[in-house]
Amino acid sequence: MKLFRTMAALLCAALFLTVAASSQTFKPLVHQPPFQTDTALQMTDGTVMVHEYNTPNWWRLSPDNKGSFLNGTWSKLGSMPSNYAPLYFASAVLADGRVLVEGGEYNFLSQDETNLGAIYNPVTNKWNAMQPPDGWVNVGDAAATVLPSGRFLMGNLFTSASALLDPKTLKWTPTGAGKQDRFAEEGMTLLPDGTVLIVDALAAPNAEKYYKGQWISAGNTIVRLEDPGSQEIGPAVLRPDGTVFATGGNASGGGHTSIYTMPSVATDPGTWTVGPDIPDGNNMADAPASLLPNGHVIVQTSPGIFHPPSTFYEFDGAAFTKVNGPRSASNTTSYQGRMLVLPTGQVLYLVADGSTIDVEIYSSPGAADRSWAPKITAVPNALSHGNSYVISGTQFNGLSQGAMYGDDGQMSTNYPLVRITNNASGHVFYARTHGHSNMGVATGSLKVSTHFDVPASIETGASKLVVVANGIASNPVAVTIQ
Repeated sequence: MKLFRTMAALLCAALFLTVAASSQTFKPLVHQPPFQTDTALQMTDGTVMVHEYNTPNWWRLSPDNKGSFLNGTWSKLGSMPSNYAPLYFASAVLADGRVLVEGGEYNFLSQDETNLGAIYNPVTNKWNAMQPPDGWVNVGDAAATVLPSGRFLMGNLFTSASALLDPKTLKWTPTGAGKQDRFAEEGMTLLPDGTVLIVDALAAPNAEKYYKGQWISAGNTIVRLEDPGSQEIGPAVLRPDGTVFATGGNASGGGHTSIYTMPSVATDPGTWTVGPDIPDGNNMADAPASLLPNGHVIVQTSPGIFHPPSTFYEFDGAAFTKVNGPRSASNTTSYQGRMLVLPTGQVLYLVADGSTIDVEIYSSPGAADRSWAPKITAVPNALSHGNSYVISGTQFNGLSQGAMYGDDGQMSTNYPLVRITNNASGHVFYARTHGHSNMGVATGSLKVSTHFDVPASIETGASKLVVVANGIASNPVAVTIQ
């Protein structure tokens, strides 16, 4: 029922101010969008796809010719079926580059936990309606993720049932016996061993993971991360050291956190250690978080359940540091934020409340460890306009899904982008990728490949090509555009 708490939050917002305490910065886009924003997704052609709040409409944010999203421009994309305008829904960019949207807590601002869905083809710029899993009356703001195989895993909002979507056939298959509670309010975090971690909201402090078609124990979080009254909970972010930083929405008991360490054997539960409480009485009862290239996690927090103001912190694995917030921080609460990792290594921040237009980019100091970067092992050195090629290497999926929210939206970016920069002009072009061989995370020495289409608009001549995953670029390879 977050939607109807927005007005109350806005009325008391003027009483608060966010305190800035570091050099990390949010900067508003030069060209703010001509619409109310919602969830954003990273397209494989380097552009960003943004849903228009309470409509079937989607828009594209394109970087300028230097690759800057801060100076990016907006254009309209195709719209979903006219009966479908979801708010708080499951979403994913699939391995073939298509975009999948499922369910919605609201449809045209009516809370019906809709089971509608749609799939978008970026080549044709068209959406087609999707059928829900057999017997699913509700999907709502479902927990969901893409598995390393490319199949889409989704949980049933009101039951312990889950289903897998085959992207090739668009057919659903029941899966996931043994779940301990319903999926409502829970989010899924993909782990390096291919399992999927969930922190239970109803059966707290229990945690579970999806392994080979069933749900098994992942131990317990020691401290309770859910709010006992609303079952609201925060996101859980996989960090480069292999631990998962799980955040809490417990307004009355404190904004607790817990840190999960994956076991060496997938069938074992793994271990949890208590993390630091979120400072200043804040919590993350529905909130965005994003992994930064330097390994830190930026989080949006707020006091109580859905009260302003928002306060932003970076978590470095041990402690929180308060950072400068965006201009809307004083009159927004945590559930209204969305984050997305850009190919520049910056984080795109949007307000998704239907009344505030504020899209900003967060930049943080510190460089990525080069061992985290993708590594190109094979790519043609001569490329031609409009042709498609195969590129292969390692760590093309990054070490994490990137940005997380949980049940109300998924903005994962664990797939490769190909960026080409012309040596003479410095102009930046993205070649649309598709057909990724793997959709896992932290794939290590596993060979991964993808196809990329050289755009017809690209400039000819000597250029440099990199693969980008979660904002971290590989070493460049010299190519010639013919």
